[in-house]
Amino acid sequence: MSNVAELINSAKTALGIEFGSTRIKAILIDYDGHVLASGSHEWENKLINGVWTYDLADVDAGLKSCYSSLRKDIESKYGVTPKKFGAIGISAMMHGYIALDSQDKQLAPFQTWRNTNTTESADFLTERSVEHTSELQSHL
Repeated sequence: MSNVAELINSAKTALGIEFGSTRIKAILIDYDGHVLASGSHEWENKLINGVWTYDLADVDAGLKSCYSSLRKDIESKYGVTPKKFGAIGISAMMHGYIALDSQDKQLAPFQTWRNTNTTESADFLTERSVEHTSELQSHL
């Protein structure tokens, strides 16, 4: 068994997953930052009721597909199947958030980078931020 296979079997690896705007990516690294394997799943947001969004079912299916791709890469390179990881990190698009109620029901569609309906709110918040910063600086 190779040294990398031993690292994988002993969970001395870190898994990184990134939900990007065009694909979901997974990378397995060792603790020195060397890339051991990768996987991905391409996806596309959809225009639904005037909002560019991803359906939560697409997120679930995409993550499963991406992980399956990563697992196959690990198995083909090292002859082992990962059972656990030493660390995991997940990154997602910075363009929005998913609002859920107390029963985890989605309240509004996730908005992607293609949406331009937040300009008024962004301008208001930027203005308030500048005003607030000036007020704080005057007290220092």
